[in-house]
Amino acid sequence: MRLGVAATPEVALPTLSWLQTSGHTLVRVISQPDKPSGRGQEIHSSPVSQWAKANSIELVNPATVPEINKALSDLDLLITIGYGRILPAQTLAIPKHGCINLHFSLLPKFRGAAPVQRAIESGESESGVTVFALDPGMDTGPIYTSITVPIEPTMRSYELLEKLSVIGVTAIENALIAIESGIAPVAQTGQASIASKITREEAALDWNASSKTLHNKIRAFYPQPHAWTNFRGQPLKISAAKIAGSDIKLEPGELRVVENECLIGTGDACLVLETLTPAGKKEMSALDWSRGARFESSERCG
Repeated sequence: MRLGVAATPEVALPTLSWLQTSGHTLVRVISQPDKPSGRGQEIHSSPVSQWAKANSIELVNPATVPEINKALSDLDLLITIGYGRILPAQTLAIPKHGCINLHFSLLPKFRGAAPVQRAIESGESESGVTVFALDPGMDTGPIYTSITVPIEPTMRSYELLEKLSVIGVTAIENALIAIESGIAPVAQTGQASIASKITREEAALDWNASSKTLHNKIRAFYPQPHAWTNFRGQPLKISAAKIAGSDIKLEPGELRVVENECLIGTGDACLVLETLTPAGKKEMSALDWSRGARFESSERCG
């Protein structure tokens, strides 16, 4: 088939790389227009745009629906992966076989912008990938294939997304076989839930919450938007932590170094802070940070 891929983030790269050797023709890549980012607001291309340029694949960065429609006019099928834009019904009907999406959850659970993050935040024990036929709704179309993946207790969003992006190749391959064989997708069943976009404000850690709740938030929000707290009036990003094995009790947010572990109190047990990023510095081990900070008695975050 003559395929196009509409995608923006790095998680699309394993599928793009596979398509080059799949026997299908990757006609073009569609990605969001270049945007300013970072402190200097310099213009940057998306990871997918960079991949297309590096691999000499035709790249278009449409800003309007008519421009998108033109890019789909000669395709048999469009694959979307985190493209970041809901396509109207008339656009979805342009390719011969329509459009499919690779979504990083077991639909209908966690429809929306942040399925992996919300699954970890909720304490789910499994996740997965789903390939479905796009319709005008938000991740509501019928399913071609899905693959389940366990969520390890130490996995953060970064690690789980990396794993799902690789497994997604198999899901896409299975979906393409089904489409070529004339197999119709199956309507979604089960309890639906929404995985809304995460704001920086909700990534702030409330140390009165339980250790499990806080641990899940830290795992879920890495690397974006990054769980954070305040220390001595400055933001402190928490990258990794674990629930302490000891029965030491500290007040919520209270910091203490015990036996080479940087502990912080929560609403119940302590957490061991493992890696973090102080304001204006690079990520470092929490123990190294604590040695430089030299906590005062009963000093707290928050």
